[in-house]
Amino acid sequence: MSVITESPSSLDADAVVVGYHSGANGPEPASGAHDVDAAFSGGLASTLSLLGARGALEEVRTVPTLGALRAPVVVAVGLGELPAEGDEISSDTLARAAGAALRACEGKSRVVLALPAASAESAGAVALGALLGAYGFDRYRTSEEPVQRAETLLLASSAEGADAAARRATALAESVNLARDLVNTAPADLTPEDLAHAAEEVAREWGLDVETLGEQALADGGYGGILGVGQGSANPPRLVRLAYSHPEARRTVAFVGKGITFDSGGLSLKPAASMDWMKSDMGGAAAVLSALRAVAELKPAVNVVGYLAIAENMPSGTAQRPSDVLTMYGGKTVEVLNTDAEGRLVMADALVRAHEDGPDLIVDVATLTGAQLVALGTRVFAVMANDDEVREQVVAAAAEAGEAAWPMPLPEELRKGLDSSVADIANVAGERWGGMLSAGVFLKEFIAEGVRWAHLDIAGPAFNQGGPYGYTPKGGTGSATRTLVRIAEAYAEN
Repeated sequence: MSVITESPSSLDADAVVVGYHSGANGPEPASGAHDVDAAFSGGLASTLSLLGARGALEEVRTVPTLGALRAPVVVAVGLGELPAEGDEISSDTLARAAGAALRACEGKSRVVLALPAASAESAGAVALGALLGAYGFDRYRTSEEPVQRAETLLLASSAEGADAAARRATALAESVNLARDLVNTAPADLTPEDLAHAAEEVAREWGLDVETLGEQALADGGYGGILGVGQGSANPPRLVRLAYSHPEARRTVAFVGKGITFDSGGLSLKPAASMDWMKSDMGGAAAVLSALRAVAELKPAVNVVGYLAIAENMPSGTAQRPSDVLTMYGGKTVEVLNTDAEGRLVMADALVRAHEDGPDLIVDVATLTGAQLVALGTRVFAVMANDDEVREQVVAAAAEAGEAAWPMPLPEELRKGLDSSVADIANVAGERWGGMLSAGVFLKEFIAEGVRWAHLDIAGPAFNQGGPYGYTPKGGTGSATRTLVRIAEAYAEN
């Protein structure tokens, strides 16, 4: 991603991306498109109208230039209605439009982005959307030639501020795309050991402290939740601790991610149709790892600790059974009534361990419940917390990062449903209602009094089973990565 200020009409490129709005009399070229429109003798809008363009957000039309520009085609993307005088186009709109345009530019080697970028904020949004939209996962493709990603040139009215915004966007996009790569990797190639090794490689590259606990160390330490979930698999579990420190930091945040590299449901076996995308059940750990990578590059003045609670949940003769009782890290006992409610077991161990870092805030991220999809769908993740102010801060951080989140309660009356006749707590409630919330209530039991904590359930948003949209690809999305980075930055700023 390079920032330029010269006219796009004079640049050698495979495509020039411009925006257009839905105007009262048809499509209207947006800011940034005027030089291109001039090259068409003012006829870009009428050409788009002939192609059926209306200006809806993410609508894409490709227009041959026929020599009017040095680039052979203009890729025009809708930006929605023309904003009122004095209003700016939102960052989310710009990012989604840029992503949709770059997806339409697949196979092109050089693309000029002439979308509205009058400020550093808008330039950063365009850059981020384009870099996320250009993502592709080709690890398992057998074509001789690897897929080439386009070199993108971002047209800004001024390079001042735009360069820094583009660099930040690049750091965020590369981190989100790391999470996407991990989620998209076949589970046979991403065992708990493999995911731990990936974390260690990121730590070495970006100067993070790293500690990995293997099976024996977990047993010696009393991590009953992680061991219980992982004992049915031939691939032993891991707990990875990553740490970023800043010499001027005055606060510490801890992130905890669920890393179930494949979830069969264990002996409480999932239906086949619910299992084919369970390679994504480590999306929370991927988000935490990727956020630590971005934090290490952006260097906010805050200390950040990340825990990846990693296991593979498989059925076998050694698997945990419904009615088994686990002793968690810290000593609390849990009766396992459903082995498919395994994420909360590994998370509980890691949450208790995270207290030892003395954090000002703990945020856990997990593809935790199918009930999240029922409640909020596939694009909005849930935020629960033991403190109303924390919950609102996290939702605000998500909005600032460009991710959709919604605040949810933790009703006290749901705790009774988790009572066990033989242990301190059961891992599932006796009734199905409020499953997302009761999972959060379970996790809250492992948070000490006075410790600020938030829980993000990203079960739906972490993996897009439908078609691509905006800058979001099919498959792994990297959900919550940007939100975690924004939380770390907010704690540095305050």
